[in-house]
Amino acid sequence: MLSNNSQLAQLKQQIREKTPRVTGVIKATDKGYGFLETDDGQSFFVPPPAMKQVLHGDRVEAVLNEEKERKSVEPESLIEAGLNRFIGRVKKRDGRLSVVPDHPSINTALRARTHRSIEESTLNEGDWIVAHLLRHPLRENDRGFFVQIDEVIATGDHPSVPWRVTLARHALEQASPEAGDSWPLREEGLERTDLTDVPFFTIDNATTTDMDDALSVEALSDGRFRMKVAIADPTAYVEQGDAVDQEARQRAFTVYLPGQNVTMLPEPLADDLCSLKQDEDRPALVCTLEVGADGVIGDYHFEAATVRSKARLNYEQVSDYIEALDAGTTPSWTPDFDQGEAQIKALAGLTQARQTWRQQHALVFADRPDYVFRLDETGNVLDIVTEERRIGHRMVEEAMIAANVCCANLLSEHVGHGIFNVHQGIATEKAEQAQAFLASQSVEATQEQFNDIAAWRALRHTLDERQDAWLDARLRRFQGYSVMQTAPGPHFGMGLPAYATWTSPIRKYGDMINHRLIKQVLRGDAEHDKAVDVTVTDHLSERRRLNRMAERDVKDWLYVRHLANAVTNETPFEGEIVDIRRGGLRVRLPANGASAFVPASMLHTDRDAVAIDDKEGLINIGGELRYRLGDTLSVVLIEAREETRSLVARPA
Repeated sequence: MLSNNSQLAQLKQQIREKTPRVTGVIKATDKGYGFLETDDGQSFFVPPPAMKQVLHGDRVEAVLNEEKERKSVEPESLIEAGLNRFIGRVKKRDGRLSVVPDHPSINTALRARTHRSIEESTLNEGDWIVAHLLRHPLRENDRGFFVQIDEVIATGDHPSVPWRVTLARHALEQASPEAGDSWPLREEGLERTDLTDVPFFTIDNATTTDMDDALSVEALSDGRFRMKVAIADPTAYVEQGDAVDQEARQRAFTVYLPGQNVTMLPEPLADDLCSLKQDEDRPALVCTLEVGADGVIGDYHFEAATVRSKARLNYEQVSDYIEALDAGTTPSWTPDFDQGEAQIKALAGLTQARQTWRQQHALVFADRPDYVFRLDETGNVLDIVTEERRIGHRMVEEAMIAANVCCANLLSEHVGHGIFNVHQGIATEKAEQAQAFLASQSVEATQEQFNDIAAWRALRHTLDERQDAWLDARLRRFQGYSVMQTAPGPHFGMGLPAYATWTSPIRKYGDMINHRLIKQVLRGDAEHDKAVDVTVTDHLSERRRLNRMAERDVKDWLYVRHLANAVTNETPFEGEIVDIRRGGLRVRLPANGASAFVPASMLHTDRDAVAIDDKEGLINIGGELRYRLGDTLSVVLIEAREETRSLVARPA
């Protein structure tokens, strides 16, 4: 016979089993209430009292309540907290310490304590910190939210806040790695060819310090070109597996932010010993390749060498020079180093040949400008300069692409593995949807075309002829991501059968791995290193993603600060629609590169007249098609929200 306690427990279990429940993720609003969104797309109202037990992003199981035709849920148990490690700001009230997470959908002050390494008395209101969640009301035996402050990032008004906070948010290093001053060349069993008499030159931005590529080019009598691409050789100093190498492997990339770089290698290496400075002897790997008048890459070979750059040029000088020659005018600047004029002209000819070949036999995407932030010493934005990609940029780009194609061929044929950049044209799981979409646009395509590089190139050329920005934007939603993998594979984005970079070893750890494999081929090693574990390529891909997010986040912060005056002055901007969601549309401002959100409520005075099809990237107003992905419209900025680093706009 069951005891009273057992009977009660059994009764509770029976009631629980009969009570309807749903599982989903909490989405908070600034009104105090929220919604629970399930994996199958359903949305349930969470009333304000229940929202005090959860935070935005929590994955919970909730009791489903139905009253007449209205459904609501009450979170009951936590499956996964949406907030674990996070960035926040210190709040002090009546002697009690708390933290407000730096999140646009969380404004709750959470009670806090400090790690034993931090004196609570040193914290001030508004300080930026890193914390993690200790307790959650929906966990068993936890009565409320409680967090621990693990690290102090910066005081609230410190000029470096955008940089420090962003790097901390993405768990990226705050400074370049430390290392000693002694960097002897390693004995690697390689014979280095003395190429110090070859008239190499560099083309970079005027402010670049880590110059990792130098070129030497000659035009041959039969219309061909011979080019030497010299690449800095950090593995001549850094031994595989040592402390510097392990740190570089962890960092994976140099982080480039407006006004600040955090190098992958110690600065004495990155900016000095490895940098191909003018008139300095440097160890290098050199690829000598021939390019036909038709742009086809012919014979190539790699070698270890010592090189000496004869000239440091910048993009603007070279572009002005070539553009003046093309216009039939006298250049204001001419190359004055050994064979300088002949080499720059030859590189321009090689570039034209390679671009023509890639346009016909691979894929070339339209140039986008770079946006350079001019900052003062305290990080204030003085100006944002638009730098169009000119012939000087394309000359270096084509040289590096050709050299990387040679690297991919070498590793594929002689090693069988390396670090390859692989890009899927259409994601496998979206192939059927992509085919149906193209059919709706009167474009016949088979799913086999999505997996064959030659067929994909032909399809892309057909689509490019349409010059339809909406079609291109819609198709991008079906495309896969670029990934790093050890086995050779096609890069559909470039239209190439294989692509492996080795031209930026100062700033990319994957390129250092490829350098070491190239050296094994040069030495004639009977056995090559085993392919790196997938965890390494996954790490490289993840760090690349984090670096890009950090760059975007710092820029968003600076855009908000810089464009606050445009809000006051109601300055109109042209905007390109890059995303359409149920809540509105997002535009990119070509004038400065900023991104702004236009809420649906700003599109028309009658919100019910606005019909948004986020799947198709279309917005109808009053039954009339008004906006599409890829369209341009004039907008006026109406808010610059520093707390969320976001710009809000309305149609002008």
